[in-house]
Amino acid sequence: MFEAKQFPEFSWSFSRHKTLMTCARKYGYDYYAGHNGWLYDADESVKHVYRLKKLSNLPVAFGKIVHELAEKAVRLFLGHGYVMSETELIGQAREMLNRAYTDSRDRKPQWMQKPARFKMLYDMYYEGELNRMEAEEYKRRLQIVFKNLLKSGSFRDITERPQTMQFQQAEEFRFMAVDGVKIFVVMDLLYRDLKADKWIIVDWKTGKEAEDDRSQLALYAYYLMQKYGARVEEIEIRNEYVLTGVQKSYQLEEADIQLMLQKMKQSIHIMRRYQLDIISNEPVELEDFPKTEHERRCEACNYKEICRVSS
Repeated sequence: MFEAKQFPEFSWSFSRHKTLMTCARKYGYDYYAGHNGWLYDADESVKHVYRLKKLSNLPVAFGKIVHELAEKAVRLFLGHGYVMSETELIGQAREMLNRAYTDSRDRKPQWMQKPARFKMLYDMYYEGELNRMEAEEYKRRLQIVFKNLLKSGSFRDITERPQTMQFQQAEEFRFMAVDGVKIFVVMDLLYRDLKADKWIIVDWKTGKEAEDDRSQLALYAYYLMQKYGARVEEIEIRNEYVLTGVQKSYQLEEADIQLMLQKMKQSIHIMRRYQLDIISNEPVELEDFPKTEHERRCEACNYKEICRVSS
């Protein structure tokens, strides 16, 4: 039975860490100020923050759609032996993007009441229209990413030799505890290659390569070590960059895991600074979450309409 809590549960995830590193004030809005904003009787200011958290810019919306359809394609093959075509994937992605646009254009009152059920694109909320050049670019990318998804080594592993693979649930929320803190782990694809006797962790990437891509997969590898007793040498981690068709595979060493754990614990230590009470996770005042010094980031921030008028 659902029980509304005054303060959110404290936890750590890679996305939470990236938000904190981008802007502590944004972190405060994302993880504290909008808590319970989905409840009917929540204060209007809390609902406002919660709605703004649900805004999605076009790159993020595009990435979510590609991940959702990649998961669907995997499930359809594993459950029914059916391989979705490039045409099907593009068509469904286009429908999902169109729905996000029409929700944003025509259903703002409904979104205001139920922001988790309806879509609202960032540009439509703040500008009233999409950036035409950006929209054309993502329309172009639709023709690329699904072709590369179907041709990727990881997807071909699934469809060409499923008898040698043992699959785990895709996109399932998993967590583990480290020093008493719940650590959330969300893997795009996880399977065991029985022939090679290796665990394979796959992360579909819809954007460009980034420095922290490998660190994120090191966290996933550590989860496998804790959950299944896997040894680090039994784990292969892969980034599948579907925009470029490039696959990057890594064989981690114990030193990679220890470095990731050190960075994670440092991140948790910084997050603890914004708690008045470690047990309840009561936060400090929102004004005590400092704003980023990189003001250019503010131009693309979901919370700019309320953050700019605050201290």
